[in-house]
Amino acid sequence: MAFSIDDPIRRFVEESHLSAYEGVTIRHLLTHTHGLKIADGKLVSEYKPGESWAYRGPSIDLLTTIIKKTTGQSVADIVKEQVIVPVGFQSTGWIKMSQPHSKIANTIRDTDNPFWTETDVVDGSGMNMYVSAQELALWGYLHLREGKWGGNQLIPREIIQMATSIQTPNPRLSIQKNGFLWFVKDTNHIFNQIGDTVPKGSYQLLGYTNVALLVIPEENLVAVRMFNRYGSSEGYDYLNDIRTFGDTVYKCSIKTSATQ
Repeated sequence: MAFSIDDPIRRFVEESHLSAYEGVTIRHLLTHTHGLKIADGKLVSEYKPGESWAYRGPSIDLLTTIIKKTTGQSVADIVKEQVIVPVGFQSTGWIKMSQPHSKIANTIRDTDNPFWTETDVVDGSGMNMYVSAQELALWGYLHLREGKWGGNQLIPREIIQMATSIQTPNPRLSIQKNGFLWFVKDTNHIFNQIGDTVPKGSYQLLGYTNVALLVIPEENLVAVRMFNRYGSSEGYDYLNDIRTFGDTVYKCSIKTSATQ
């Protein structure tokens, strides 16, 4: 089934009559500007599509559903077929969170945290993908190389370029800027997840347990950090910390460049 990222999601969803879906496109889902959230067990609209930014679960659920409906494959199947197997990754996949896994450290978290969820669904729709620090860096490198690996174009260059450039419907708004799920550095704002000194055009992903993957094309650089902590300890300023991570990486990279 052919579709555009600016198609309304009502084309693909169950209960398409719901008023919350009004005006929401696939682009809104990909850039976290859809305004959808779950309140009291119901799907509601938090703001008009494109007018603000918020990371909310419905976007990923809807995107994975749309992918399955339009391609006949799950996200996990597509990623395995097009990336994991060709590249030869050994430490990337999806786990059943109810079962212990020898490669994964326990997650540090508050036992009564109401936002922590576990899933045994391994089709790519849940927050249960695991990856080693080394392979996460290689995922970043695959994007830095615009989808090329070992002389082969695994992912179309145009797709990578779209995914890592600003796709937010109205980039003039003072909100987070996204590509296809990636945070993309544009102008500096206090709410940015990427530090002020990090060059424009850099892009970053954040994970469920404080994982960060930062790509700085200007410096030909990929940086990864990994925690195994869900949520924030008392007094911990996550936004300041993740911004400082990017600034520190960039500072180190330009010092290294200057000495070579």
